Amino acid sequence: MLAAAAGCASKPTSSEPPCATAPQASVASPSAVAAPGAPITVVSDATLPRIPLADFQHRALPADGALDDHGIVLGGIGSDIYPAQAPDEYWMVTDRGPNGKAKTSGGKVRTFPVPGFDPSILRVKVAGNRLDVQQTIPITTTAGRPVTGLSNSATDEPPYDLRGQQPLPLNPAGLDTEGMVRAPNGDFWLSEEYSPSIVHVSPTGTVLARYVPQGTALPDPGYPVFATLPAILAKRKLNRGLESMAISPDGGTLYTTLQSPLAWPDEGAGDVSLALRLFAVNAQTGQAGAEYVYPLEEARTFDPATRGDQAEMKVSALAWYGPGQLLVEERTDDVAKLYVARIDPARNILGGPFDDVAHSPSLEQAGPTAVTALTKTPLVDLTGLVSGLPKKIEGIAVRDQKTIAIANDNDFAMPTKGVSFGPDDRLCDSGDASRLLVLHLN
Repeated sequence: MLAAAAGCASKPTSSEPPCATAPQASVASPSAVAAPGAPITVVSDATLPRIPLADFQHRALPADGALDDHGIVLGGIGSDIYPAQAPDEYWMVTDRGPNGKAKTSGGKVRTFPVPGFDPSILRVKVAGNRLDVQQTIPITTTAGRPVTGLSNSATDEPPYDLRGQQPLPLNPAGLDTEGMVRAPNGDFWLSEEYSPSIVHVSPTGTVLARYVPQGTALPDPGYPVFATLPAILAKRKLNRGLESMAISPDGGTLYTTLQSPLAWPDEGAGDVSLALRLFAVNAQTGQAGAEYVYPLEEARTFDPATRGDQAEMKVSALAWYGPGQLLVEERTDDVAKLYVARIDPARNILGGPFDDVAHSPSLEQAGPTAVTALTKTPLVDLTGLVSGLPKKIEGIAVRDQKTIAIANDNDFAMPTKGVSFGPDDRLCDSGDASRLLVLHLN
């Protein structure tokens, strides 16, 4: 394995406070355990070793030169997860790369401390209590260039350097990768948050097509772009685009949801809405074949710590769970629960009044009772039944109806509070690790 990264060892050279010493995660991290008498068993709990981000990318893209990773190690690989052929192996996908927010005189801005990072698909093996990377597939343009994870256009958050002082160039090829499945022919399908869009990727990582909402333009991204998705999707909240992905066993239909209700007609409507849009997309054409309403839980009862802030509710993962059934993960940062949603073609609202931006009230204002929403059944409260569960569970994979794998997005161990980088521009590592847990439903 690659050598472990050094921790944050800054010496104060300015008025900026130095890094606080963070606990450095390792493969010896305590394993999660099911509560006594729980209807699930924790089969395994594996942790990704600390791999310097620069070393990781240089091995995957040696011709692209070395990165300055600022002491950041590989992470974010739990944005989604999908079963690989071997029973102890899984496909995982990174998110867009290390990113955070910095306070400036004009307010908070989105920072990219390693702007050259390229989102990648990984094949990992569960080896006891550790995850071993078996294969890395960087996502590239038609010409083989890294797509990177930088913002595409003015409709996204403008990208800045690690301290929020220098703006970075926009990149129409950039992908904020979140959902991922592997088709029977070996191709990958990703959902991403910028446009938002669905991305078709070859087994070697080349973007074959990107499907965006009608009316969306991405000039010269370096790969084919088709505006086939409903235009209403462009009304997504910032950083809350298409978060999840599932696929039918024959590979013909993709299912995806937004992370949160649309910000339509304004962000306030989306912040309080319980109506989440779920789409079925034809994998041959990239066109939506159906649109359903998934009814979100109320935040005040789902996670009392949110104090009723409905904007904290998210759907981060989908998985095929049997004929006409999808496994859906609803979560806040601290609570994760799984539900089984039943797909009923009679509840398709595609092309109806709620897809028209001129219609008032919007679906987000009217709520899930304005249409016949999908029915769902609670399956398991992961937080209540498993102690030691990591935060931000974003990936789920179904081996069979009783064997489920879950993974967290550790945000590349970027701290969410306090100082992110020391005076020497080295990361103040949070110590949060990337983990993959296999659960058995008893």
